[in-house]
Amino acid sequence: MTFDIRQLTAFLAVVQHGTLGRAAQTLNITQPALSRTIRRLEEHVGAPLFERYATGMVLTGFGQALLPHATLLQREAEQATEEIHALRGLARGTIRVGAVASAVSRVLPQAIARVLARWPNLQVHIVEGVGDLLTDALLNYDIDLAVGVSMPDSPDICMIPDCEWRDASHILAACSHPLRSQARLRLGDTLAHKWVLPPRGTAPFDEVTHLFSSHGLPMPDVAIETRSIISIKSMVVHAGFLSWMPLPMYEAERQAGLADTLPVPGVGLARRLMVFRRRQGLLPQPAAKLLEALKAEVAEGMPG
Repeated sequence: MTFDIRQLTAFLAVVQHGTLGRAAQTLNITQPALSRTIRRLEEHVGAPLFERYATGMVLTGFGQALLPHATLLQREAEQATEEIHALRGLARGTIRVGAVASAVSRVLPQAIARVLARWPNLQVHIVEGVGDLLTDALLNYDIDLAVGVSMPDSPDICMIPDCEWRDASHILAACSHPLRSQARLRLGDTLAHKWVLPPRGTAPFDEVTHLFSSHGLPMPDVAIETRSIISIKSMVVHAGFLSWMPLPMYEAERQAGLADTLPVPGVGLARRLMVFRRRQGLLPQPAAKLLEALKAEVAEGMPG
């Protein structure tokens, strides 16, 4: 079965906006024209794709089945257009990359700056998150490269060789935290204080769990779980919470005298950061340019 990319674009617009009116406005066409396009797609598929209500449009089971394929076909069409522009010397396109926060804090900006200095017409779309979010973004074609600590085992994702570096995670506390005045500080002393961490199931949460378990200690009181790095650092600086993160993520706060590593002897975790991609298919040229820049940063030793 072949598809008209214009019909798939219309389908995805309705999915995104929930109503024909808003989708038509985004596509700069009339609502009746959009409705006819969706009807023709449904006739082509041979099944209703939406349930139509007064409040909007909801995908049917058939629509849910079509959605990932429509997303993939649209993204591949966009990438093909970008490849053609690049071959014609226009050097346009979009770098779609996802990364953990520590990479966003240091190595990724350096690599992006390197690329844009040579290819100024490229655009950049960044997704920040931890492993599970980046895995989904790769598989859904929202990003083409992911910079992270690890990825769940998958036949669809592979690590890129010769592009890795190390950083280290530590306990983070405000510079005014009362534990700093305590002599002979031990990990168990942090159990009397509240913590803020990324959600359970993420690498930072698992690292803290392992840290305390390896010292024969119970898990600390994680009062707040959030994916927002800004929220985590704000709770550390302004509310006295403890957290766990790599140094690049709080370098600015450290230099400003707001927060720093809590000096607990023997507590710290070196980790390896790697770059991942989808196993199948060619890497789009904009992403390939970023990968070259990341490898150059690693070769020069700047991320260390």
